[in-house]
Amino acid sequence: MDNLIYFLPLLGIIGLIFTFFKTSWVNKQEVGTSKMRKISTYIANGAMSFLKAEYKILAIFVAAVSVLLFFKGANEESSNAFVAFSFIVGAFFSGLAGYLGMQIATKANVRTTNAARTSLNKALQVAFSGGAVMGLSVVSLGVLGLSLLFLIYHYIIGVDWGIATVLNVISGFSLGASSIALFARVGGGIYTKAADVGADLVGKVEAGIPEDHPLNPATIADNVGDNVGDVAGMGADLFESFVGSIIATMVLGASFVALTEFGDFELGAVLLPLALAAVGIITSIIGTFFVNAKEGSDPQKALNMAEFISAGIMIVATYFIIDAFLPDVWTLGSKIYTSLGVFWATIVGLIAGLGVGKITEYYTGTGSKPVNSIVEKSVTGSATNIIEGISIGMQSTAIPILIIATSILLAHYFAGLYGIAIAAVGMLANTGIQLAVDAYGPIADNAGGIAEMTELEPEVRERTDKLDAVGNTTAAIGKGFAIASAALTALALFAAFMQQANITSIDIALPTVMAGLFVGGMLPFLFSSLSMGAVGEAAMEMIEEVRRQFKNIPELKRALEIMKKYDSNISNATEEEKAEFEKADGKAEYDKCVDIATKASIKRMVLPGLLAILTPTLVGYIGGAEMLGGLLAGVTVTGVLMAIFQSNSGGAWDNAKKTIEEGVIVNGIEYGKGSDVHKASVVGDTVGDPFKDTSGPSLNILLKLMSVVALVIAPSIAMNLENSEDIKKDKIENVKNYTPKKNDIITTKGRKSVTTTITTTEINDDGETITTTKTVVKDKGENKKLKIKK
Repeated sequence: MDNLIYFLPLLGIIGLIFTFFKTSWVNKQEVGTSKMRKISTYIANGAMSFLKAEYKILAIFVAAVSVLLFFKGANEESSNAFVAFSFIVGAFFSGLAGYLGMQIATKANVRTTNAARTSLNKALQVAFSGGAVMGLSVVSLGVLGLSLLFLIYHYIIGVDWGIATVLNVISGFSLGASSIALFARVGGGIYTKAADVGADLVGKVEAGIPEDHPLNPATIADNVGDNVGDVAGMGADLFESFVGSIIATMVLGASFVALTEFGDFELGAVLLPLALAAVGIITSIIGTFFVNAKEGSDPQKALNMAEFISAGIMIVATYFIIDAFLPDVWTLGSKIYTSLGVFWATIVGLIAGLGVGKITEYYTGTGSKPVNSIVEKSVTGSATNIIEGISIGMQSTAIPILIIATSILLAHYFAGLYGIAIAAVGMLANTGIQLAVDAYGPIADNAGGIAEMTELEPEVRERTDKLDAVGNTTAAIGKGFAIASAALTALALFAAFMQQANITSIDIALPTVMAGLFVGGMLPFLFSSLSMGAVGEAAMEMIEEVRRQFKNIPELKRALEIMKKYDSNISNATEEEKAEFEKADGKAEYDKCVDIATKASIKRMVLPGLLAILTPTLVGYIGGAEMLGGLLAGVTVTGVLMAIFQSNSGGAWDNAKKTIEEGVIVNGIEYGKGSDVHKASVVGDTVGDPFKDTSGPSLNILLKLMSVVALVIAPSIAMNLENSEDIKKDKIENVKNYTPKKNDIITTKGRKSVTTTITTTEINDDGETITTTKTVVKDKGENKKLKIKK
């Protein structure tokens, strides 16, 4: 069974081959008119210029951290200098996933617009295919990277390292992925919201023109922002959760390696999360074939069908995979584990993810009671709109937290800490199809923007709006899913850190732990302040630039006057006015707005990113492992609460604004675009933008990244177990000097050996309690083992 590891990279390669064919299919679709091609080129160039600028900065960061990790690993017994290599590979694969997603999204957007000129189903197929490339690139690169590194370290380079060292070195992969994810989320969030605020406040409120109108200089930057924030950012976020949950489970599974119940497949519990993730690639591919929608039907049903089919197949496959990888029953200490318990833990994770997603949909969905309450409060102005939105966001934390808490208790009941970790893997096993549905949203949004800017037929915009409306729902569910997975992944990483740092429990009565709790609880607030402040500063620059162009470019100024005169209905203008209006075409300086957003986001993403990396490192080395444990507990609790609150407040404000734009009757009076109620909702939506697209989603990565940093430095700050009752260091010079007992497992060489005594209790068929004591002598110098049977 150990040879199964050789097949896991193949499933990752299969996933990448599938994305190649999907990309080729999208590229073969018609682009449309020359104006559509021109607009899409602006968006693609803006997105790629941002990525290049971001990756240049991140390359310097990766190089610097790699050097530090090299020296750290080289000077630790339980780590290795190759941790730096793992870090580089993780960072590269995370960046590559973002690049592939951005490439396909900026190609699929205009092709979706053109397909919408023909039918809704064709447009859905193109948009979803673009999302599928993003989703399957993430999971395929994750499985490929982790499985290859495990093969190289465990079977080639590090045959004498021991499983604990191998997994510590591999955790560098997760650190690389987490680092890139945080910068991608924060940088992308600052970019997209600075552009969005500029386009909304100056375009909609001040100039009174539609959000995606070609006269708006910020509209290209706004559409670029959809890609850098919701495609590359979300992709990096889920890539990091996906990888982090797998590594945490592998680390916790390593505690079962020496148990005789696992027989010849002693790595079963270690390789199980990788196997589940790899099979998830196949089930996600299968799900993509079920996305079809007839003209006039609801695209949401087609997307739901794909997700439910993938989830159903995954549940069945999970049962058989767990049964093959794990023994029916095994015991560690006083805890009895069963393969069926592990299976139920994965189901708990899957249900928790769906539950949090559905609650998020309720609090943020168009037409829901919470959103309608914000609409009603908008009648009395922006202040009451904002108060209600904050209230809704705070209220929305209750049920998701109860779901997450219940899932933690149930998963632990079924399979201990390993169960909590495997629940996170179960939740993320179908990340391929989940992210495909999620990435479909910004592609559909871009498609609608291109239709607006190129002034296509009304029915085209109706189709893209229908796709976009579904995209808003999938985005909200995706954010809820990302928060739930972040909570379980962070807890799994926390448990893995405790194991690596030799911490059995954390006593909050200790002053160092209490201090760590308070500092950790504060960090999400400070982090949110930095990221939202960055959006505000960047947005001010954007607003000033848009105002400058409206004031100083004569053609734009005159075109806006004509639009205001006829309330945006140019068909009522005279022929002379229409000719003047046409002169404004192409006069907006889109590139200057794109440049402002790029420079502002790159400059301001650095400080929040460094905060997440340096804080746990300093606390760990100065305050010790237990204080770092307190810090992680604090940041996890407040981070999850703040993420839910901000994401749901922002989503509810956004859909309240959209509801008013479509026309709404409150107390017998009808309100729509341009009304004072609409302007109040735009202000609320503008406040919510950095909530839901910058600081909220970034908090998911903050708490996971800090846990990964702790896991990587755990060997350096591990507690001394000299006086532990379970594990005692024995300075035996050679195994030959040790008298073996029955069932001992010893290494062939005994230099710097560690003697471990494990006591297990089980009940036989007659109901008698049988206690077995097993002494294990492990040699750090060689991995070969002999079982004493006398």
